[in-house]
Amino acid sequence: MNKNLFSGVLAVVVCLTGVSGVAVAGGDAAAGKTKSATCAGCHGPDGNSANPLWPKLAGQHEKYLVKQLKDFKEGRRNDPTMAPMAAPLEEQDMADLAAFFSSQTIKQGAADPELVELGEKIYRGGNMTSGVAACMACHGPSGKGNPQANFPALAGQHADYTVLQLKRFASGERANDAGKMMRSIASKMTEAEMKAVASYIQGLH
Repeated sequence: MNKNLFSGVLAVVVCLTGVSGVAVAGGDAAAGKTKSATCAGCHGPDGNSANPLWPKLAGQHEKYLVKQLKDFKEGRRNDPTMAPMAAPLEEQDMADLAAFFSSQTIKQGAADPELVELGEKIYRGGNMTSGVAACMACHGPSGKGNPQANFPALAGQHADYTVLQLKRFASGERANDAGKMMRSIASKMTEAEMKAVASYIQGLH
Protein backbone atom coordinates (compact mmCIF):
# COMPACT_ATOMS: atom_id res chain seq x y z
CA MET A 1 0.00 0.00 0.00
CA ASN A 2 1.20 3.53 -0.76
CA LYS A 3 2.80 5.04 2.36
CA ASN A 4 0.68 8.19 2.30
CA LEU A 5 -2.49 6.19 1.74
CA PHE A 6 -1.61 3.87 4.60
CA SER A 7 -1.03 6.80 6.96
CA GLY A 8 -4.26 8.42 5.87
CA VAL A 9 -6.26 5.24 6.46
CA LEU A 10 -4.64 4.79 9.86
CA ALA A 11 -5.50 8.36 10.83
CA VAL A 12 -9.12 7.94 9.80
CA VAL A 13 -9.41 4.80 11.92
CA VAL A 14 -7.88 6.60 14.90
CA CYS A 15 -10.19 9.57 14.45
CA LEU A 16 -13.35 7.55 14.07
CA THR A 17 -12.64 5.58 17.23
CA GLY A 18 -12.19 8.80 19.18
CA VAL A 19 -15.20 10.87 18.11
CA SER A 20 -17.15 12.36 20.99
CA GLY A 21 -19.97 14.87 20.96
CA VAL A 22 -20.52 17.94 23.11
CA ALA A 23 -23.96 19.48 23.27
CA VAL A 24 -23.85 23.19 22.56
CA ALA A 25 -26.67 25.52 23.53
CA GLY A 26 -27.46 28.29 21.12
CA GLY A 27 -24.92 31.04 21.54
CA ASP A 28 -25.43 34.77 21.07
CA ALA A 29 -22.42 36.32 19.34
CA ALA A 30 -23.39 39.85 20.39
CA ALA A 31 -23.58 38.81 24.03
CA GLY A 32 -20.36 36.89 23.58
CA LYS A 33 -18.59 40.00 22.34
CA THR A 34 -19.51 41.83 25.53
CA LYS A 35 -18.48 38.89 27.70
CA SER A 36 -15.19 38.51 25.82
CA ALA A 37 -13.74 41.69 27.33
CA THR A 38 -11.90 39.62 29.94
CA CYS A 39 -10.56 37.30 27.24
CA ALA A 40 -9.16 40.09 25.08
CA GLY A 41 -6.06 40.66 27.19
CA CYS A 42 -4.65 37.29 26.13
CA HIS A 43 -6.59 36.31 23.02
CA GLY A 44 -7.09 39.72 21.44
CA PRO A 45 -10.39 41.59 20.97
CA ASP A 46 -11.12 39.61 17.82
CA GLY A 47 -9.64 36.29 18.94
CA ASN A 48 -6.26 36.83 17.28
CA SER A 49 -3.71 36.69 20.07
CA ALA A 50 -0.44 38.60 19.83
CA ASN A 51 1.53 36.21 22.02
CA PRO A 52 2.43 33.07 20.00
CA LEU A 53 2.07 30.89 23.10
CA TRP A 54 -1.60 31.89 23.49
CA PRO A 55 -4.00 30.37 20.95
CA LYS A 56 -5.91 32.21 18.31
CA LEU A 57 -9.61 31.60 18.89
CA ALA A 58 -10.95 33.43 15.85
CA GLY A 59 -12.81 31.15 13.46
CA GLN A 60 -12.61 28.12 15.73
CA HIS A 61 -15.64 25.79 15.80
CA GLU A 62 -18.21 26.66 18.46
CA LYS A 63 -18.57 23.13 19.79
CA TYR A 64 -14.82 22.77 20.19
CA LEU A 65 -14.51 26.08 22.07
CA VAL A 66 -17.32 25.09 24.42
CA LYS A 67 -15.67 21.74 25.10
CA GLN A 68 -12.35 23.36 25.98
CA LEU A 69 -14.00 25.84 28.34
CA LYS A 70 -15.92 23.02 30.04
CA ASP A 71 -12.74 20.96 30.31
CA PHE A 72 -10.88 23.87 31.91
CA LYS A 73 -13.75 24.47 34.33
CA GLU A 74 -14.13 20.82 35.28
CA GLY A 75 -10.42 20.01 35.47
CA ARG A 76 -10.10 17.75 32.44
CA ARG A 77 -7.67 20.26 30.93
CA ASN A 78 -5.23 22.02 33.22
CA ASP A 79 -3.86 25.52 32.85
CA PRO A 80 -3.14 27.93 35.73
CA THR A 81 -4.42 30.89 33.73
CA MET A 82 -7.49 29.38 32.10
CA ALA A 83 -8.84 27.39 35.04
CA PRO A 84 -9.82 30.46 37.12
CA MET A 85 -11.10 32.22 34.00
CA ALA A 86 -13.43 29.33 33.14
CA ALA A 87 -14.52 28.58 36.72
CA PRO A 88 -17.33 31.20 36.96
CA LEU A 89 -18.69 30.61 33.45
CA GLU A 90 -22.16 29.16 33.03
CA GLU A 91 -23.08 27.08 29.98
CA GLN A 92 -24.75 30.05 28.30
CA ASP A 93 -21.64 32.17 28.85
CA MET A 94 -19.56 29.50 27.15
CA ALA A 95 -21.98 29.24 24.27
CA ASP A 96 -22.04 33.02 23.81
CA LEU A 97 -18.24 33.31 23.89
CA ALA A 98 -17.92 30.43 21.43
CA ALA A 99 -20.45 32.03 19.09
CA PHE A 100 -18.54 35.31 19.13
CA PHE A 101 -15.04 33.92 18.60
CA SER A 102 -16.17 31.46 15.93
CA SER A 103 -17.67 34.37 13.99
CA GLN A 104 -14.33 36.19 13.83
CA THR A 105 -11.75 35.79 11.07
CA ILE A 106 -8.39 34.29 11.92
CA LYS A 107 -5.34 36.23 10.80
CA GLN A 108 -3.19 33.90 8.73
CA GLY A 109 0.45 33.33 9.54
CA ALA A 110 3.38 32.15 7.45
CA ALA A 111 5.37 28.94 7.46
CA ASP A 112 9.14 28.80 7.77
CA PRO A 113 10.34 27.94 4.23
CA GLU A 114 13.01 25.66 5.69
CA LEU A 115 10.38 23.57 7.49
CA VAL A 116 7.70 23.39 4.81
CA GLU A 117 8.84 20.17 3.15
CA LEU A 118 8.90 18.09 6.33
CA GLY A 119 5.84 19.84 7.73
CA GLU A 120 3.77 19.12 4.64
CA LYS A 121 4.97 15.52 4.59
CA ILE A 122 3.81 14.94 8.17
CA TYR A 123 0.57 16.89 7.80
CA ARG A 124 -0.50 15.18 4.59
CA GLY A 125 1.13 11.78 4.84
CA GLY A 126 2.22 11.18 8.41
CA ASN A 127 5.18 8.92 9.12
CA MET A 128 4.42 5.28 8.43
CA THR A 129 7.69 4.11 9.96
CA SER A 130 6.95 5.54 13.39
CA GLY A 131 3.16 5.26 13.17
CA VAL A 132 2.40 8.99 13.08
CA ALA A 133 -0.95 9.47 11.35
CA ALA A 134 -1.54 12.18 8.76
CA CYS A 135 -2.96 15.30 10.42
CA MET A 136 -5.24 16.08 7.50
CA ALA A 137 -7.27 12.90 8.03
CA CYS A 138 -8.95 14.59 11.00
CA HIS A 139 -8.19 18.27 10.49
CA GLY A 140 -8.76 18.41 6.73
CA PRO A 141 -6.47 19.16 3.78
CA SER A 142 -6.68 22.91 4.42
CA GLY A 143 -6.74 22.69 8.22
CA LYS A 144 -10.40 23.65 8.62
CA GLY A 145 -11.12 20.78 11.00
CA ASN A 146 -14.34 18.80 11.27
CA PRO A 147 -17.01 20.45 13.44
CA GLN A 148 -19.30 17.41 13.34
CA ALA A 149 -16.59 15.23 14.85
CA ASN A 150 -15.34 18.07 17.08
CA PHE A 151 -11.89 18.12 15.48
CA PRO A 152 -10.57 21.70 15.69
CA ALA A 153 -9.54 23.99 12.89
CA LEU A 154 -5.76 24.39 12.84
CA ALA A 155 -4.99 26.61 9.85
CA GLY A 156 -3.23 29.82 10.85
CA GLN A 157 -2.67 28.81 14.48
CA HIS A 158 0.55 30.01 16.12
CA ALA A 159 3.34 27.47 15.59
CA ASP A 160 4.68 27.95 19.13
CA TYR A 161 1.27 27.19 20.62
CA THR A 162 0.85 24.09 18.46
CA VAL A 163 4.27 22.76 19.45
CA LEU A 164 3.45 23.35 23.12
CA GLN A 165 0.21 21.39 22.84
CA LEU A 166 1.86 18.53 20.95
CA LYS A 167 4.48 18.28 23.70
CA ARG A 168 1.80 18.31 26.37
CA PHE A 169 -0.14 15.58 24.59
CA ALA A 170 3.05 13.56 24.16
CA SER A 171 3.90 13.75 27.86
CA GLY A 172 0.32 13.14 28.97
CA GLU A 173 0.16 16.55 30.65
CA ARG A 174 -2.78 17.31 28.39
CA ALA A 175 -5.24 14.45 28.35
CA ASN A 176 -8.61 15.80 27.21
CA ASP A 177 -8.39 14.23 23.75
CA ALA A 178 -11.07 11.71 22.80
CA GLY A 179 -9.83 8.14 22.71
CA LYS A 180 -6.27 9.29 23.53
CA MET A 181 -5.77 9.87 19.81
CA MET A 182 -3.65 13.01 20.12
CA ARG A 183 -1.61 11.52 22.94
CA SER A 184 -0.95 8.45 20.82
CA ILE A 185 0.08 10.46 17.76
CA ALA A 186 2.14 13.11 19.53
CA SER A 187 4.06 10.57 21.59
CA LYS A 188 5.45 9.09 18.36
CA MET A 189 6.57 12.41 16.91
CA THR A 190 10.10 13.78 17.10
CA GLU A 191 10.60 17.38 18.19
CA ALA A 192 11.72 18.20 14.65
CA GLU A 193 8.46 16.79 13.27
CA MET A 194 6.42 18.78 15.79
CA LYS A 195 8.15 22.04 14.89
CA ALA A 196 7.89 21.40 11.17
CA VAL A 197 4.21 20.46 11.14
CA ALA A 198 3.36 23.34 13.49
CA SER A 199 5.09 25.78 11.16
CA TYR A 200 3.27 24.29 8.17
CA ILE A 201 -0.06 24.63 9.98
CA GLN A 202 0.69 28.26 10.79
CA GLY A 203 0.94 28.96 7.07
CA LEU A 204 -2.11 26.94 6.02
CA HIS A 205 -5.08 28.82 4.60
